[in-house]
Amino acid sequence: MEPAVMHTALVIGTGLMGTSAALALRARGVSVHLRDVDSGAVRTAAALGAGTAQPPGAVVDLAIVAIPPPLVGRVLADAQAEGVARHYTDVASVKAEPQHDVIALGCDTSRYIGGHPMAGASRSGPLTARADLFEGRTWALTPTADTDTETLNMALELVALCGAVPVVMQAAAHDRAVALVSHAPHVVASLVAMRLENAGERAVSLAGPGLRDLTRIAEADSRLWLDILSANAGMVADLLEELGADLERMVAGLRSIATTDEAKRRSGAETVENMLRKGQRGRARISGKHGTRPERFEAVTVMIGDQPGELARLFKDADRAGVNVEDIRIEHATGQPAGLAHISVAPGRAAPLSEALQAQGWRQR
Repeated sequence: MEPAVMHTALVIGTGLMGTSAALALRARGVSVHLRDVDSGAVRTAAALGAGTAQPPGAVVDLAIVAIPPPLVGRVLADAQAEGVARHYTDVASVKAEPQHDVIALGCDTSRYIGGHPMAGASRSGPLTARADLFEGRTWALTPTADTDTETLNMALELVALCGAVPVVMQAAAHDRAVALVSHAPHVVASLVAMRLENAGERAVSLAGPGLRDLTRIAEADSRLWLDILSANAGMVADLLEELGADLERMVAGLRSIATTDEAKRRSGAETVENMLRKGQRGRARISGKHGTRPERFEAVTVMIGDQPGELARLFKDADRAGVNVEDIRIEHATGQPAGLAHISVAPGRAAPLSEALQAQGWRQR
């Protein structure tokens, strides 16, 4: 069967995910129509170039439901009753509960396939959307028992147009996986960040990039995350329970180290070191850029001002040096209009980049 070709699409829900998908499709020539209960969000998305607020004049190739998980079933049922599209998908972050709702509501499951792009941002809404949000990211597809091949192909076309990497899996398996790699970590980040709420200013002022990286995802919309966690509550609770047991072991090990009994100190240190090493091995399994295996990069650190255009100038100077920037992390200086840019480059490229940036007047650390 020939691959599906998408010419028209309807995006239902113009938040971060829906608007980003619409922007990506528009950039590749797809005619996109936008719909949302919030007319202001539709106008904003349209003004950003994500599509038109006008309803489609004919049946579109694909309807993309980009709303919170608890609403997917009802909105899909209404869209199918209206007959707006030939095929349907969603981008909700959990899959089993929406799929159950879709079946319970009597939707045509042959023309529906669940989807979840593994991408996002700490802020929601159309103004945070980007056409490249999904590039290089994994996009899970969870067909029903009778999803039609044409519907699967149309979803694969969507993933390709958005520059993502498709992974087909069962809905329950998807939810177990995201509980491990996304939902439980979000709770942990929030709990760590919660400890800072009433901490003294002096203590908080000592926070470095490690703590910022660990708690970054805690900035996300709490109401949206309540919807996400509610739809996957059992699996997340199971993982957090296992984590609680690990924390108890770590606490016991640290308590032993704090005693004066030498045998207990050695035993505690062995427990703590063993758990830290397991953490290292687990971290090493996380893929690097664009879904590849993690690489070891060399780093160049430069001082960067807080004025507009500084980051663009830095990238431009790196490009002139013929060095590809693999990753970059900005460490802001507390209370100062400056910070440090930690630039990761391929092995052997740090020295040439450092020399080139020094010639351009960049101060290095």
